[in-house]
Amino acid sequence: MGHLAKKNALLKNAKALKHGRLLDKAPKWKTFESFEETPLYIAIFTYLSYAILIVFGHMRDLMRRWGFEKMPINTEPSKKGWVPLYQNFESFYTRNLYTRIRDAWNRPICSLPGARMDLMHRVTDDHCVSFRFTGKKINAVNMGSYNYLGFAQNEGPCADAAEAATRKFGCSVASSRQEIGNMKIHHDLEKLVAEFLGVESACTFGMGYATNTMNIPCLVGKGSLIVSDELNHASLVLGARLSGSTIKIFKHNDMVDLERKIRDAVINGQPRTHRPWKKILILVEGVYSMEGSICKLHDVIRIKNKYKCYLYLDEAHSVGAMGPNGRGVLDYWGCSPKDVDIMMGTFTKSFGASGGYIAGKKSIVDYLKGRSHSMCYASSMTAPVAQQIITSMSIIMGRDGTNDGQRRVCQLAWNSRYFRRRLMEMGFIVYGNMDSPVVPLLLFCPGKIAAFSRQCLKHGLATVVVGFPATPIIESRARFCLSASHTKETIDQALDIIDKVGDLIHLKYSRRDQRPDISENDKDFKQRYKLLPEY
Repeated sequence: MGHLAKKNALLKNAKALKHGRLLDKAPKWKTFESFEETPLYIAIFTYLSYAILIVFGHMRDLMRRWGFEKMPINTEPSKKGWVPLYQNFESFYTRNLYTRIRDAWNRPICSLPGARMDLMHRVTDDHCVSFRFTGKKINAVNMGSYNYLGFAQNEGPCADAAEAATRKFGCSVASSRQEIGNMKIHHDLEKLVAEFLGVESACTFGMGYATNTMNIPCLVGKGSLIVSDELNHASLVLGARLSGSTIKIFKHNDMVDLERKIRDAVINGQPRTHRPWKKILILVEGVYSMEGSICKLHDVIRIKNKYKCYLYLDEAHSVGAMGPNGRGVLDYWGCSPKDVDIMMGTFTKSFGASGGYIAGKKSIVDYLKGRSHSMCYASSMTAPVAQQIITSMSIIMGRDGTNDGQRRVCQLAWNSRYFRRRLMEMGFIVYGNMDSPVVPLLLFCPGKIAAFSRQCLKHGLATVVVGFPATPIIESRARFCLSASHTKETIDQALDIIDKVGDLIHLKYSRRDQRPDISENDKDFKQRYKLLPEY
C-alpha cells in the first residue's frame, strides 16, 4: 500500500506541475510565452516548396553532368577506397538550395555593431557562388547583433579602460593559465564575476563555446546520466557527448517530461546492471537563442532538489540581459544562486567582449581549475578583453557612481516587450517569452527566407534569417535581437519596415483571436524595473 500511495502522489504532483501549480516561489508578476501552432495550409505549402526545390536540384545536377549547365560548383574528387568527406544530402542541400540564397548570410560589416551599422555592398555574377565588392556601404538598423546592453562601443569608459589595459599588460599572454598565462587581471575578473552572480567562486575561459565542451566532461563521465533539454545549444550537446555519460533528452521546457525521465532513471538505475547512477546532471539554458523562450527555473530547481540531482545552467543569452539587476534568469525569477550547482555564461553578448565563465561553490571551481582542458591547454584571456568585462560589469553593478548600467538593463527590458507586442498586434507568428530579448518571427517557406532578408536590407533593416537544418524544416524564421542601444524611434522604424515587408511577401499568418494582456505598461513590470524609459 505504501508503494501505491507513493505512486499516486507522484502522479498527482505531475498533474499539478502540468497546470503550473508547483512553483517553489511563484512569481508575482504576469508572464507570457507563445508557441502558436503552424497553420496546416502553411505546413503543406512549406513541405511542397522543399519538394519542388529538391526535384529541380536533381534536374540541375543532371544537367551539370551532361554539360548543359556551366555554373561553377565545388566538387569532391571521387577516389576508390576513400571515404567521402561530405554526406550526399548535405552537399546536395548546400549546392542547390543554400548557395542560391547565400547573399542572405555572412554579410561583411564595416562598423561597430551599434543600433545602426554599415554593411559592405556586394554583388554576384554567378548565382551567389562568389561575390565582389562595389565599394559602397549600406547603412541599416541593426537587429541581428548580440549587443544586448550596448557595450560594443569604440569609445567611452569601456574602450578607454581596454586601451589602458593593453598598454599595461600587452595584447596577449601567449600561454595557458596553468603555465605562465595567469595575471592579476584574471583574478580581479573572477572575483568580480563571483560577486556579481552572488556565488563563492568563479573561473573564466577565453572562449564561450569551449567553456561548455571542455568543462562538462570534467564534471560527469561514464556511469553518470545527463538529462538535457532538446533545444540546448550545440556546445552543450557536444560537451555531453564528449563526457561519455548516458544522455536522455526531455521535451523543451516540459517539466512533466523532465520529472518523468529523472524518476524513471532513479527507479531503474543504469542499463543492464541497474546500479544507481553516479550522478544525474540536468542541462538547461536561461534563454534559448533560437526560440526566445525562458527556462522554467523554479520547476527545474524543485525537481532537482526532489531527486537529489545536479543542475548546470547555461546563461549565455540571459546573464546581463535578464532580471531587474541584469544577473540573469536567477534574478528574473527571484531564485537563489545556491540552488544552481554550476552556473555557466559567456561575455560575448551582454558585455561586448569574449570568453565564458563557470561559477558556483569554491570546491567545484577549484576542481575545474586543476582539471579543465581549457585551463591546461587553451591560451588565457587577453588583458584588454578581461578589462572590457570588468568595466562593463562594474557599470551594471553601479560601481562607476552612475545608474547607467541599471538604465541599460531597464531599456532592454522595455524594448523587448514593446517590440514583441507590436509584432503580435501586426499579425505575425512570434515565438518565445514576452521578456526575452531574442524575438523569432516565423517565415516558414524557404523562398521567403531570402525574400525577407533582401527586402528588409533594401529598406534599411539588417537582421538574421535562419532555416533548415538549424531549425525544423517547416519553422524557418527571422531572429531579431534587441539592444539597450535601440531607442523607441529606432524600433518604430524597424517595425514599419517589417510591417511593409510582411504585407509584401504575405507573412502575417497568426490566427490568434486575442492578444495577451501583457505589455510594457504593466504595473508590476514598472515596479520591478525602476528606471524604465518614459515615452
